[in-house]
Amino acid sequence: MEDSKIKIEKVIRSKGGRPQKKIKRCHIYMIRLTDLEQFTIATKAKNAGTSISDFFRKSAQKSKVVSRLTTGEAGHMRVLAGMANNLNQLTHLAHLNGLLSVQRNCRLLMAEINELLKKIIGDDRESDYR
Repeated sequence: MEDSKIKIEKVIRSKGGRPQKKIKRCHIYMIRLTDLEQFTIATKAKNAGTSISDFFRKSAQKSKVVSRLTTGEAGHMRVLAGMANNLNQLTHLAHLNGLLSVQRNCRLLMAEINELLKKIIGDDRESDYR
């Protein structure tokens, strides 16, 4: 009796059309460009032999973005700018009164600048600024 049973096989048929992509691009970014920016990007994409969309994708993947200064680093830079101003004032005094009159102040300021540069760079080695 088992031989007389009809076996029904399920046949998978293609629905036709293009196969679905494994990874879909579903996010859209819209940007505004000037005429010059648009022309530059279109030219670069054409020279690369890609579409503008592909050019943007590849550029975004390969680019390196340098982060802005943190608040701590920005504070160090302001202090360093103030020290540079002090050094300029000491240089002016040295020209007026002679180098020996401001020598001690210059050495102290140079030591402070050296310490601040170590903090900014994050390096423990001795600096050449003496």
